Amino acid sequence: MTPTDTERAAMRDVADHALALHAKGHDIVFTAAVVRDGQVIATARNEVGDTNDVSRHAEVVAMARAADVLGDRSLKGCTLLASCQPCEMCLSAMRWAEIDRVIFGAQQANSDASFFRFPKLGIADFHAACDGAFTYLGGVEEERLHVIYAPEDQS
Repeated sequence: MTPTDTERAAMRDVADHALALHAKGHDIVFTAAVVRDGQVIATARNEVGDTNDVSRHAEVVAMARAADVLGDRSLKGCTLLASCQPCEMCLSAMRWAEIDRVIFGAQQANSDASFFRFPKLGIADFHAACDGAFTYLGGVEEERLHVIYAPEDQS
């Protein structure tokens, strides 16, 4: 999978947003965006700490905003971008939204295990479980994001 120019620029912005939150001392610094037809439709950051709603991950917030902008819960034809590999909940929500492409920074294998509640399930498992209904690319901007998401003993 090759990112489009818009997806590359949006991924840089997603990484910049996460790094800026980290620099300001935020403890939850996951960020996301949704792109469609060469345009960024929505951006978001994790809102769990603001709302105490455990479902308000950056990816879920970005998908909700994109659905509002588009006036449709189906996000078919959209790309989800995330600063870290989406967790199991976010991958499931992405499938319910019918998103076709996922691009992310930090990969699960290089991230703190606490970010995943089912650590034996990786994105390849989700991809296989839906018969390849989406494509994905991880590791985009990962070197920059390592300072945030790497396990503490590797930071």
